[in-house]
Amino acid sequence: MKNYELITPEGTKDLLFGECIVRRKIENELLKLFKSRGYSEIITTGLEFFDVFNQKSRYFSQETLYKMTDSKGRLVVMRPDSTMPIARVVATRLRDAVLPLKLCYNQTVYRNESALKGRSDEIVQAGIELIGSQMKIADLEVISTAVDSLNAFGMEFSLEIGHIGVFKALVDRLEADDKDKDYIRKLIENKNFPALNDFLDTFGNNPITSALKKLPALFGGEEVFEKAEEFIPDENVKRILDELRDIYVSVAELCGNDGNITVDLGLVNKTDYYTGLIIKGYLKGHGEEVISGGRYDKLIAEFGYDVPAVGFAVNVDAISKVVEKSGILPTLSGADAIVFAEEGYEVLAIKKAKELREQGLVVENALFDDIESVREYAKERKIARVVVIDSDEEDKIYE
Repeated sequence: MKNYELITPEGTKDLLFGECIVRRKIENELLKLFKSRGYSEIITTGLEFFDVFNQKSRYFSQETLYKMTDSKGRLVVMRPDSTMPIARVVATRLRDAVLPLKLCYNQTVYRNESALKGRSDEIVQAGIELIGSQMKIADLEVISTAVDSLNAFGMEFSLEIGHIGVFKALVDRLEADDKDKDYIRKLIENKNFPALNDFLDTFGNNPITSALKKLPALFGGEEVFEKAEEFIPDENVKRILDELRDIYVSVAELCGNDGNITVDLGLVNKTDYYTGLIIKGYLKGHGEEVISGGRYDKLIAEFGYDVPAVGFAVNVDAISKVVEKSGILPTLSGADAIVFAEEGYEVLAIKKAKELREQGLVVENALFDDIESVREYAKERKIARVVVIDSDEEDKIYE
């Protein structure tokens, strides 16, 4: 007996009717927003060679990748991320393009998240990548576009900004291997204070461990910067904090009362390719971030083209869930008319339906052999007009 022919794999889901409308509406709204700012759409291949994700920045462990082999036995994976494939395209086919490059996308990524219940393995993402500029205005454009993306759906939102450089500058001064550093990062990311304190105690009591212990608690408004300066002993970190404060003040001015903008120095994204600014966006009613991104100035260089970049991705599925939870699913619109053909008049009925569609109506052809069944179907589907074709003369119309 087959066990799986009637279900979908874990982490996947079929979408029906209203759910499809919600997703398409979100995708169209986001792409319209991106293109209005001069971003051009790009679609990368759904299958990539494993080597694309086996760079120095090994964000994706093999366990999270859906892997297979091609006809030549080479290892390929289903795309787990959009930024790295776009980095590949920029370093190859777009290498001679005029900078800055402004790219946007709307495509599915696949990650094996089986250990995380409730998380999807198949995720639709829409996002932007701004390639070739390190200027402050580039960061501000990306952040303001992220805010507009959150604001597009009429729900309460919050945006957090941070800087991975704060964590990296501190943890690099610890005598710790890469495994320990990543463990510290995870504890800070999850704000697991007890475990973080216990683990850092194994490295001794010093200004660096003390600063790392306080990092997850440093979130809020502009006062965070003053608190951080009191105990962070690194001049490079202080420079980063000054840059981040400048960004924060500018973003707060740009956004006004549109949403809740906060700074979080404990924002340490698990994506290793981020080098600076990090952003995360949330919608009320959804615990996980619906937007994530930041600056990744060294990633494209790993593909042989050294240019800076910044961008973000929107989790379209997460936003769809929030919309569906809110109970404001769009009403399914039925046909305006249905055309029924008596026997021998099928061709005329097809022509009539086409004629009505050319007038802008949504028209079905009836797939029944008696008019009463057509009327019953029309009643169930709330189709207001039944057109009967039973001669070459005038049509019969029933409202």
